[in-house]
Amino acid sequence: MPSLKDLRNRIASVKATQKITKAMQMVAAAKLRRAQEAAVAARPYSERMGAVLANIAASTAGSPDASPLLAGTGKSDVHLLVVCTGERGLAGAFNSSIARLARDHARRLKAEGKTVKIFTVGRKGYDSLRREFPNEIVENVSFRSVKQISYSEARSVARRVLEMFGAGEFDVATLFFSHFQSVIAQIPTAQQIIPAELPTAATVNAEAALYEYEPSEEDILADLLPRNIAIQIFHALLENAASFYGAQMSAMDNATRNAGDMINRLSLSYNRQRQAQITKELIEIISGAEAL
Repeated sequence: MPSLKDLRNRIASVKATQKITKAMQMVAAAKLRRAQEAAVAARPYSERMGAVLANIAASTAGSPDASPLLAGTGKSDVHLLVVCTGERGLAGAFNSSIARLARDHARRLKAEGKTVKIFTVGRKGYDSLRREFPNEIVENVSFRSVKQISYSEARSVARRVLEMFGAGEFDVATLFFSHFQSVIAQIPTAQQIIPAELPTAATVNAEAALYEYEPSEEDILADLLPRNIAIQIFHALLENAASFYGAQMSAMDNATRNAGDMINRLSLSYNRQRQAQITKELIEIISGAEAL
């Protein structure tokens, strides 16, 4: 049984931890609003970009000059998994859920005889995946020193992905991130970006195929498709930022509550042991007085 001094030290330690988790919860709550606004504001642009590309692609269907970013290489032997996670922990299952989705996808591809390559964006994803796939990780990018994610970071990642695709290093690229739904709900998501998965024909304006484009549709797609990859990666990074702060806020709130419950249990144990010690000392004093 711990002594009274040990219990006092434990209570003081848990109280100090509670102050830290409470402070982290407040910081995450303050950053969440801005990150959520940025993620929500980027969604219409990302969706509209896909619709525009789908409209243009509808008029070039079957063209022999179609871009490989749209039509693919004709094979699906080598897959690149672009896994976007956070740079820090203490956010519940945020990082592990994204890594788990990517891990399951990689296992399924390898079981089908495909070659898997992994491009990690974020330190936590690299730390999680390198245990099982140390040889499959071909690139790792960390934005730990960046205070706020901007389009330039997404463009640098997209540029490297396009360089690998141009060199014939993979056939299909899939982007993994967490879609922000609410403070307590973040949905791990997989999105194929090469070849581009555009909205279905039912959602595309059929009259768009009647338009005449200047320059040609192929020239427009050659410019928009690489830009679309950077936009989708930027959208994923913004969704990740909002999801991270939401998950961290929820995790730190639970940690603060658990610390409070632990303090109550330790205080109760401390008071009981202190009362038992006082009772024992009183019994010893009374027994000595009676013996005289």
